[in-house]
Amino acid sequence: MGHGGNVIDELVTDHREVEELFGRIEGLPTGEKDRKVYAEQVTMELVRHSVAEEEYLYPAVREHVAGGDAIADKEIDDHSKAERIMKDLEGCDAGDPEFDRLIGMLMSEVRSHIADEEQNLFPKLRAACPPQALDDLGDKVRMAKKMAPTRPHPSAPDKPPANKLLAPGAGLVDRMRDALSGRGKKD
Repeated sequence: MGHGGNVIDELVTDHREVEELFGRIEGLPTGEKDRKVYAEQVTMELVRHSVAEEEYLYPAVREHVAGGDAIADKEIDDHSKAERIMKDLEGCDAGDPEFDRLIGMLMSEVRSHIADEEQNLFPKLRAACPPQALDDLGDKVRMAKKMAPTRPHPSAPDKPPANKLLAPGAGLVDRMRDALSGRGKKD
């Protein structure tokens, strides 16, 4: 993740990448071990994406969009639901019957969230923010994704300033664990 362009273009591209991973999971038979690999990849992408949104996008929505506090709170609540599902999914192998239930729940939750952002939040933000502000937010989101955690941390703070202080440290630990374990990589 890290594509260039304004914040909306960046996040929509992330959405498409997540949907592509969902399609790979759906294209494999139940129990296929690569379903777990793709689930790990989608978790890594979603966690980085969510952390970046919570650090920069939602504060901008609160500042610039009419009714922005309620919109941002709803989006953060969506993230919390998805993160709890991802945390539960971490402990499941692809052959576990719970895996299929949880991945289905995750896909449903994330697809609903994406549709809401793209149909409601992004048009409002584009109308309320000058293009330069959207470009600056894109740069900040890209930088945040590079430092963000890659594993779900449901009890971590999701609002500034605490999230901006803790996310880089958790991100470093997560990336080290991923590198040592080979998480999200095919054999």
